[in-house]
Amino acid sequence: MAKKVRLTRPELKRQRDALTRFERYLPMLKLKQQQLQLTIRDVNRNRRRAEGQAAAAAKVVESYRAVLADVAGLNVTQLAECQEVRTSRLNVAGVNIPIFEEALFPEAVYSLFATPPWVDRALADVRTLNRHRAERKVLQEQFDLLNRELTKIIQRVNLFEKVKIPEAREVIRVIRIKLGDEMTAAVGRAKIAKNKIRETSNRFDDLRSSQEEPEEATAP
Repeated sequence: MAKKVRLTRPELKRQRDALTRFERYLPMLKLKQQQLQLTIRDVNRNRRRAEGQAAAAAKVVESYRAVLADVAGLNVTQLAECQEVRTSRLNVAGVNIPIFEEALFPEAVYSLFATPPWVDRALADVRTLNRHRAERKVLQEQFDLLNRELTKIIQRVNLFEKVKIPEAREVIRVIRIKLGDEMTAAVGRAKIAKNKIRETSNRFDDLRSSQEEPEEATAP
């Protein structure tokens, strides 16, 4: 036992109640652990997909690097930066995680006649790259939140499974042995007391009988 406990009936009841709570709570923890693990697996798959899409988009954008700076009066890189990343929230096993919805970009206003024809395509490609990066960032946040919660749940499962439940069972076993020994001793003492009472009663009866016999002998 991790700590000294009182070997009494009230303590036995308390330990039994605690064991019942632990055994009822443990399956809930394991279910939550399973849900988190499955969700993390899906998040990892989506994260790898976003990373692959971002890598492919980066290769496309790389072909524009040499000419992006040559567009007079038009900052393509700045116009392609995410102005806002919109997310929703989803509760997974008690954890609120962000869900990527869309990436918003500033309005691109420029003259179609004063800019090269490839600018539209380059702007769209750079925005695609930044959109994939924004989604990857949200997915990374999902993974961090879920993995942090999973670590806590695993620790709790181990605590209940390897510490709390075995300790409670051991305490209950020791208390039951102690109470059983006390009951056996009490039964033994009761038998001894009963035998002494019977012996005392028998001696009293013998004494009373010995006192009554002479009177019967002198009767006419």
